[in-house]
Amino acid sequence: MDQTETAKNEPGSITDYDVYLFKQGSHTKMYEKLGSHVTEKDGTGGVHFAVWAPNADSVSVIGDFNGWNKLSHSMSPRWDESGIWEAFIPGLGKGEVYKYSITSKFNNYKVEKSDPYARRTETPPKTASVVWESGYEWRDRAWLDKRYEYNSLDAPISIYEVHIGSWRRVPEEGHRSLTYREMAPHLAEYAKSTGFTHVEFLPVMEHPFYGSWGYQVTGYFAPTSRYGSPEDFMYLVDVLHQNNIGVILDWVPSHFPGDEHGLIYFDGTHLYEHADPRKGFHPDWGSYIFNYSRNEVRAFLKSSAMYWFDQYHIDGVRVDAVASMLYLDYSRKRGEWIPNEYGGNENLHAIEFIKELNQSIYSRHPDVQTIAEESTAWPMVSRPTYVGGLGFGMKWNMGWMNDTLDYFSRNPVHRKYHHNDLTFSIMYTFSENFVLPFSHDEVVHEKGSLLGRMPGDLWQKFANVRTLFGYMFGHPGKKLLFMGGEIGQWNEWSHEGSIDWHLLHYPLHSGLKRWVEDLNRFYKSEPAMYEIDFSFEGFDWADFKDYEQSVISFLRKSRGEREIVLVVCNFTPVPRKHYKIRVPRAGRWSERLNSDSHYYGGSGAGNYGGTHTASNGNISQIEIDLPPLGVLFFKYED
Repeated sequence: MDQTETAKNEPGSITDYDVYLFKQGSHTKMYEKLGSHVTEKDGTGGVHFAVWAPNADSVSVIGDFNGWNKLSHSMSPRWDESGIWEAFIPGLGKGEVYKYSITSKFNNYKVEKSDPYARRTETPPKTASVVWESGYEWRDRAWLDKRYEYNSLDAPISIYEVHIGSWRRVPEEGHRSLTYREMAPHLAEYAKSTGFTHVEFLPVMEHPFYGSWGYQVTGYFAPTSRYGSPEDFMYLVDVLHQNNIGVILDWVPSHFPGDEHGLIYFDGTHLYEHADPRKGFHPDWGSYIFNYSRNEVRAFLKSSAMYWFDQYHIDGVRVDAVASMLYLDYSRKRGEWIPNEYGGNENLHAIEFIKELNQSIYSRHPDVQTIAEESTAWPMVSRPTYVGGLGFGMKWNMGWMNDTLDYFSRNPVHRKYHHNDLTFSIMYTFSENFVLPFSHDEVVHEKGSLLGRMPGDLWQKFANVRTLFGYMFGHPGKKLLFMGGEIGQWNEWSHEGSIDWHLLHYPLHSGLKRWVEDLNRFYKSEPAMYEIDFSFEGFDWADFKDYEQSVISFLRKSRGEREIVLVVCNFTPVPRKHYKIRVPRAGRWSERLNSDSHYYGGSGAGNYGGTHTASNGNISQIEIDLPPLGVLFFKYED
């Protein structure tokens, strides 16, 4: 049981037990206690403010209501040495703009800070917090009642990754981004018609620099106000749920920016971050690393994650940059990091935090998923903590992604020399519960778009992308595709623009989108494609040795092998006539999907709907025509 459940939940009422849990690092609902809360005191309405600043000499609340006068509304420290300062200001209500004016005990440091627990902020570049109480009435009860079946590990999960600010814009109004409410019906309909089961948003938490894509967070409890109010974002989640689309949020507990109004040097000391830059500063991102050894910081982060599940009904979090949390020497040279107490490079406090985080989330919300973006070979990332794992539900398969894109970027004439780039993944693919990601990271920083990275002429580029997606959907693991990939975006993704939707007027682009739609539909309708994603029981090779012709074929199986699907991939532009493949059952194998169909922009080579096995002694085999740069899906029929 989550210990926080036993604490009182009255806003503005901080109990001794709340303080105990906070100081233990086990409080997961501090958002109900710290921050600003509209409440009553002695029959008078107002706002209760509370902030953790243990090294402050004085703290006051400043805002429009007092002309930003630092002497007008002082806060008082609690008697219990918790470091929490409180104030009740009568007459204030929802919508008040405020900050905390802090004078430190040290060096007479003075600063104005946004509220770390604020549930709404001003629209950047303004940085003040806003008193807010949500009045949203949810209409997604039907989804919540059954979402376990949509989010479980044996369910089909196909994720559409979206950056809200650049998915679709309004050209008639200066190419502004859609608001949360404007986006809701369009995104829900698009995800539903394209067949995706979930939408994953790049971080929506408030961030001062739009160009960070949301990965430099200052407001861990506030959806960015660039696109509307908290209720507007709730509406977006609600509409997606009403259309049976799950919602996953990118969440960043690994680092935070150095903007003065944020968490950095909060009370004149390194409160949220480490004081030593060898532990506290991230050299790659120019940001600051949370001090996971400080209990109150762990409670802050756990409460942030839990807040989005509790208040926004989300179905999962993708935890960013987990590797940077696990390793003390991540992206550091010798002498630039401090070993742990045993002399190793493991961040022991971060490891414990991650385990506690996952335990807290799954104990309260067993029907959701936590997903790690972890790029190393750290063992048992997606295994339960009680067997020694980190406790995530799933993990991004970065190795598979890198090997696959490296393979596909090569001229087909050279691919036979790199056959192992494809076959090697099966050696480890069942060691974790993997998601196969073609994410935003693969279409930025001069990497080019997925389509642009493919070799060959125009037709071959599209055929390669169709084959790439077909191979991904056939391979064991859940699926993730960043927006624009499904229509064959030519340009690299730019957060300042929009997806080039006009490309759908061209047959090859619209054909690619139809291919993605049909892949999603087939994937969701065939238990063999998803039911046993994380065990050898759901997979078997038909033939992985044909490197000379750059062909692989494999089987996907449902529980008890009630249903079997054969996936055959030809990674060269050479058609293969009368190609023979050994299969486990005699009978008819119907051709369910063919990436080379004219319908998708292909050449039309295929097998007229299917084929029958031929006997060769005790061996059953089929003889098929393989299209150029194509993927075929066959299903066994009695």
